[in-house]
Amino acid sequence: MKLYFGYIRVSTPKQGEKGVSLQEQKEAIQNYARRYGLEIIQWFEERETAAKRGRPVFNQMLRLIRQGKAQGVIIHKIDRSARNLKDWADLGELIDAGIEVHFANESLDLHTRGGRLSADIQAVVAADYIRNLREETKKGFYGRLKQGFYPIRAPIGYIDCGKAKAKEPDPVRAPLVTEAFNLYATGEYSLPRLLEELGSRGLKNRSGGRLHLNGLSTMLNNPFYMGLIRIRKTGELFPGNHEPLIGKALFDRVQLILRGKTVNRLARHDFAFRRMVRCAGCRYSLIGELQKGHVYYRCQTPDCPTTTIREECIDDAFAGKLDTVKLDEEEMQRARLWISQARINHDKFREDEAQKVAFRLNQLRPRLERLTDAFLDGTVERDLFENRKNALLLEEKELKEKLAILKSGQGDGLVRLEEFLELVNRSVFLYENALPQEKRDFVKKLTSNLSAQEKNVSVELKTEVQLLAERSKTDDGGPYRGAPRTLDAVLSDLLKYFSQNPMAAN
Repeated sequence: MKLYFGYIRVSTPKQGEKGVSLQEQKEAIQNYARRYGLEIIQWFEERETAAKRGRPVFNQMLRLIRQGKAQGVIIHKIDRSARNLKDWADLGELIDAGIEVHFANESLDLHTRGGRLSADIQAVVAADYIRNLREETKKGFYGRLKQGFYPIRAPIGYIDCGKAKAKEPDPVRAPLVTEAFNLYATGEYSLPRLLEELGSRGLKNRSGGRLHLNGLSTMLNNPFYMGLIRIRKTGELFPGNHEPLIGKALFDRVQLILRGKTVNRLARHDFAFRRMVRCAGCRYSLIGELQKGHVYYRCQTPDCPTTTIREECIDDAFAGKLDTVKLDEEEMQRARLWISQARINHDKFREDEAQKVAFRLNQLRPRLERLTDAFLDGTVERDLFENRKNALLLEEKELKEKLAILKSGQGDGLVRLEEFLELVNRSVFLYENALPQEKRDFVKKLTSNLSAQEKNVSVELKTEVQLLAERSKTDDGGPYRGAPRTLDAVLSDLLKYFSQNPMAAN
């Protein structure tokens, strides 16, 4: 009696555990073997799709057959053996070498020309079935994405609500995910330290287990949390229907830190300007050191002319800038009067700003449609299309957030202008009495860059602070060249700036 292998297969482990297909295939093969007097000496069971090459059990069986461990193999149907033409070609080589391949469900003599032709046609049909199934699945997948739905498992912080339904924030994990972004955006946490902190606060992975470093990195890189769906394999972006957990500005800040714009290390000393001053020559951050009771900031690049700068020098340079920003009593009274008068017309101004943002937002959709038409017509290549589409979607997200802030009143420029003026007017007193961490926060609020060259410190103020610093204020009353001519003009520019940049001075 000839000895044969029996091969049975289902496409997924779930089918193997809960379905009956494997059992039915096995019974059909056993009946076929009894009918033709064939003996099955070993079974090979696979729970993996036949659409791709590389099935371990199937390849192991082929190796054993080539080694002469059996005279042939009995398979339930042709589509159980191969749904890609490369695996079918491997079987064809065995048949050509005299190995017997039987299909229990098809009466085919594979050693005849007609039988091989019929089997080849069925194999091609099986391969085409997979191609068609793949295309239809892809259509459905992209159809859901274009509708704003995420057709796969929800990321950490969201819960699945069923097919064709938006993911909803997880009441337990969502606040912790938002905290994760906020903490990392401070620049004070490395990924391992943040992971430890989130673990202590109770953040778990989707399975309820411990969150790992790779999972944390994936979470912080995922634009899903700001309302966009990204396909990692292609880089495509789609607007989502789900509720965002964070804003675009916060997400962008986190991406800058993840890309190495800020070095995150656990600090041994709480230096006031730690990782805030860059060397003007090499652009690396100066490292704080405590020597003989004084704090020095040292450039670690060999042969760099910027060697060390005492903390007092940086303090003096920043404090000197604060003096140029501080308003005297007369200016402060004038500013309060200007704000009270401006409030009468400010609602109209805010409404106009909202209309401008809405107009820009309405222009984006036709631009995206024209871009899509150009891609479909073949005048724009796919890579360029995806890059431009992603840029438009990110711009749309930013404009939607700005419009929501303007409509809700959270971006009230006058309120934020008042808060800003009160802050800078008390800046000298607040800075002199601040703790190191408070000093860092204060400097971050008011400056865009601190750099050192040899023994000189350069302080660059943020746009809104610089506007105030360059106001007309000279001993002889003459206008400062290139600066706004009056305090009213400065206040008007500041109001416009805060209205157009709701995240400024935060």
